[in-house]
Amino acid sequence: MHDIRWIREDGAAFDKAMARRGFEPQAGAILEIDKKWRDATTELQTLQQRRNEASKEIGKVKSQGGDADALIQEVADIKARMQQLEEDERSLSEKLDAALSGLPNILADDVPDGPDESANVEIRKVGAVAQGNAKAPDHVAIGEGLGMMDFETAAKLSGARFTLLKGQLSRLERALANFMLDIHTGEFGYTEVSPPYMVRDAALYGTGQLPKFGEDLFRTTGDHWLIPTAEVPLTNMANGEILAEEELPLRFTAYTPCFRSEAGSAGRDTRGMIRLHQFSKVELVSITHPDKSAEEHERMTNCAEEVLKRLGLSYRVVTLCSGDTGFGARKTYDIEVWLPGQDDGKGMYREISSCSNCWDFQARRMKARYRVAGGKQTAFVHTLNGSALAVGRTLIAVLENYAEEDGSVSVPEALQPYMGGLTRISAGG
Repeated sequence: MHDIRWIREDGAAFDKAMARRGFEPQAGAILEIDKKWRDATTELQTLQQRRNEASKEIGKVKSQGGDADALIQEVADIKARMQQLEEDERSLSEKLDAALSGLPNILADDVPDGPDESANVEIRKVGAVAQGNAKAPDHVAIGEGLGMMDFETAAKLSGARFTLLKGQLSRLERALANFMLDIHTGEFGYTEVSPPYMVRDAALYGTGQLPKFGEDLFRTTGDHWLIPTAEVPLTNMANGEILAEEELPLRFTAYTPCFRSEAGSAGRDTRGMIRLHQFSKVELVSITHPDKSAEEHERMTNCAEEVLKRLGLSYRVVTLCSGDTGFGARKTYDIEVWLPGQDDGKGMYREISSCSNCWDFQARRMKARYRVAGGKQTAFVHTLNGSALAVGRTLIAVLENYAEEDGSVSVPEALQPYMGGLTRISAGG
């Protein structure tokens, strides 16, 4: 959400920030609702004070044997008016919340402007990209050739945008997740969490998926939603909490399935495992002091990059432009891994992680705060999240980068201990 005090003080600056997101001016309509709400609140407080005074006067008049009928009628009229004002105040508060909750986060000043991913800015490239004349096979051809990737059976079970892994590829997926978790918990200080895979409305509201993006989610017949990412339960661990300043930062990681309807992605990445309704991911979440969130953003991105470095995979890091930055993010780095089998075998970089600093945007929605050391004052924490990494896409990267001419796949050295010493995945293995 947004700081209404800032909008009151500088509506023009707020509108300028929203314009970077492609929104028409918003401050005028917001402040109109806010003024009505403040007027109702002020009148309610005034009437409350007068009702208390009149009630005391009634008792005094009666004790002296006087006629208190006029005062009694005044109190009755005040109560009726207060009931109406309380209803107005509640309605206006909900209207104000609805207006603010539908608006995206304010972008950082150094986020580049641009309409879409074509305006993203490359920061660095790591690793060499092989330039060959032969058309590289993609992960579908490799996985099906091994007899360990089965889209037909998955479609029979669940429909389109699902896959079924078997044998050594199933073990490779598990190995990748364990490898990532061991790095993040053992070396980078993240606490591993096994969170629920279903959450209620309030959790998705807190991280910004609701109310705006409900169509992107899967909902149960009860009052739960399947998580689109472990960011939701991990970040909401701070929902409604007042943390001690000395506790910060809190760093959590989780390996979970993720469920997304992929609404609006019809026709995109229909082949293979790039865009599925169900996929697995190792997620990182940090809850930090406001002064440390920019530093934490760089740290988190480096943690995600380290996985790719140890797997020997080439990648690049880009800063997302204004038109490509997600709703809840203030600034996002995408890490894109080189996939030689994509783009009809010519190869291309594809997103494998997004690391975002959400500043206090989610914290305001969740009412997640910390108490300043040595005092009673509280302030909103900053929240960050990032994939480290999307396990399915990492599996794709291993298959396409380590494929051999005979159809087998070499196992990266870093993963061999997690594969029981296996060095090569072969058909029939």
